[in-house]
Amino acid sequence: MMTDIQLYTKLADLPAKLKKRVSDYIDSPMITEKSVDKSQKSTAGLGKRLISMKDNFNDPIEG
Repeated sequence: MMTDIQLYTKLADLPAKLKKRVSDYIDSPMITEKSVDKSQKSTAGLGKRLISMKDNFNDPIEG
């Protein structure tokens, strides 16, 4: 297993473009974790009154 110092040394030697990719890769599980947490915290009824249906919704379509 690689030590933190070995990993840091490898990271320090990378060009800036690759450091950005590594950083994004490291952050990606955290972003996924946050999106899962948000979906679990949803509350029923938050979309109430956002959609309305016309009175003639079930009427036959002309044509």
